[in-house]
Amino acid sequence: MPSDKLNKYLILSTDKIRDAVKKMDIEDVQLLVVINRDKRAVGIFTMGDFRRAVFNGLDINEEVSKITNKDFLYLNKGFSRDEACRLFKDDKVNELPVRHDGKPDYIVHRKEIFTEYEINNGKSRINNIPVVIMAGGKGTRLDPFTRILPKPLIPLGNDPVIKVIMDEFGAFGVEDFHITLNEKGKMIKAYFHDHDLGYNIHYIEEGKPLGTAGSLKLFKGNVSNSFFVSNCDIIIKSDYNEILKFHNEEQYDLTIVGSTQQFKVPYGICDIENGGVLKCIREKPEYDFLVNTGLYIMKSHVLGFIPEDTYFDMTSLIGEVQDNGMKVGVFPVSEKAWIDVGQWAEYKNIIKKLEV
Repeated sequence: MPSDKLNKYLILSTDKIRDAVKKMDIEDVQLLVVINRDKRAVGIFTMGDFRRAVFNGLDINEEVSKITNKDFLYLNKGFSRDEACRLFKDDKVNELPVRHDGKPDYIVHRKEIFTEYEINNGKSRINNIPVVIMAGGKGTRLDPFTRILPKPLIPLGNDPVIKVIMDEFGAFGVEDFHITLNEKGKMIKAYFHDHDLGYNIHYIEEGKPLGTAGSLKLFKGNVSNSFFVSNCDIIIKSDYNEILKFHNEEQYDLTIVGSTQQFKVPYGICDIENGGVLKCIREKPEYDFLVNTGLYIMKSHVLGFIPEDTYFDMTSLIGEVQDNGMKVGVFPVSEKAWIDVGQWAEYKNIIKKLEV
C-alpha cells in the first residue's frame, strides 16, 4: 500500500482525541493506528474508544494516548488467509493493521479476505424493529422549496431524502416503516405508490399539526418493544445495530443519537472578575458539544407520556421521561456521521459534499 494511503490511517499518540475523530471523519476510515515518534504501532483508536471517553467525561483535548487500545488486533506481514479469517470472525472488525518489525505496513480490509456473499451473510441485522419517520412538518426552514415539495421528497441526487433514510436502515435489515403525515401527505403517498421500494410502509395520519412527538401517540398499540424514531430531514451514517445494542444493554427507556460538534469563536474572549478586572484573554477558543441529531430509540411504554390529540414536541417528551424517573441515554456519533438537510445552508453543503 502506498504511503499516502497508509498515512490516512496513522495518528501520533501525542495528537488530541478531537483531532483523531476529525481525521476519521475526513478520511472516512473506521480505525486509526496510533504510532509513537519512532513510527512504531502502539495501539489503535476507534469510534468505540471515543464514545467510552465521552461517557467517562474525558476532555477530548487530551492526548489520544489516554484512550488508545493497546491490546489490539493486528496481522503480521506475510499472514495466511486462515489467520485473517480468525481475526475477522467478529463482524464488527472491518479493517486490521498489518505490521512489519513493529511498524504499520498497510491496512487489510474485510472485503479483501472474504467474498461479497460471505460479508453480506455475516453482517449484523436488526430484526423486527420498526422505524417511525416524522414526515408531517411544513419544512419552513427550506422555504420556498417546500411550498411545492414536502420536505421528505427533497432530492439528494436521484432519490428523495426519505428514501435515503430508509435505505440506510434497510442496509441493516429493517423492513417496517411507519410514516407520519400531515402537510402535503398525499404527495408522499403518491411517491410510494409509484415506487416499490421493497419495504413494508404504513401511514400515521395527523388530523392537525401535532408537533415533533405528538403524532407518536397514534403509533401506540403498534409496537410492544423498542423502535427507532427519525426526523425526515436527517441521515445518520452509523452502525444502527450498535446504537440498538447500546440502548438495550444500558436499559435506557429513550436514547438520543448525539453528534459531536465543534464551534470556534472567531474572536478573543475576555474573562473578567471583580466587577470588570480583566483576568485573561482566550484567543479564538474552541468548544465541543453533543448535538441532538433527531434520531432516537424509545421503548413502547414511553408513548404513554404523550397526550392525546395535542401538540407535543420531542423535548417535552424527553422531559416527561426524566421527570418520571426513567433513563435517557445519548449515543455519540461523529460530526460527519450526521447529515442535516433541513435548512438551506446545510442542504447546499451536503449537495456539494455528495457531488450530486
